Amino acid sequence: MIDEKILKMYKASNKFGTYLEMDLEVLKEGEAKYIIEIKEKHLATPIAAHGGVVAAVIDGTLGVAALTVAGQNDNVVSTVELHVNYLKPVRLGDVLTSVGKVVSAGKRLLYVEAAVTNQDNVLVAKASGTFNAYPAEKAFKMLEENN
Repeated sequence: MIDEKILKMYKASNKFGTYLEMDLEVLKEGEAKYIIEIKEKHLATPIAAHGGVVAAVIDGTLGVAALTVAGQNDNVVSTVELHVNYLKPVRLGDVLTSVGKVVSAGKRLLYVEAAVTNQDNVLVAKASGTFNAYPAEKAFKMLEENN
């Protein structure tokens, strides 16, 4: 069962995802999806998105997929390692869909993979990441201290 409290906290605190205008959907335990339309603010050149935008979408997708599993034990996650393969250019106006799936979940480490496609269902990036699970109370305490 996905911990709605932890997901709610994540959504409320993810200012970067809000800035990038990423739309989150939890598909099921261990699977998450982000959708983003590439706008002018995402560009590195007059027509192509910055790779960091694609990496941010991927990191978010992988992290939320991991969070749906780790949250069951009152844990949140942080990125330990992120590997991205950029396969095709991402252009102004493209609508990207990034889907992440937990492949392996241990007590402390989770391994997650993602694929990113554009509106034409063309694969533009593949990725994997490792995430550290740690007690949510640490994250909640830090959130309270900063407010």
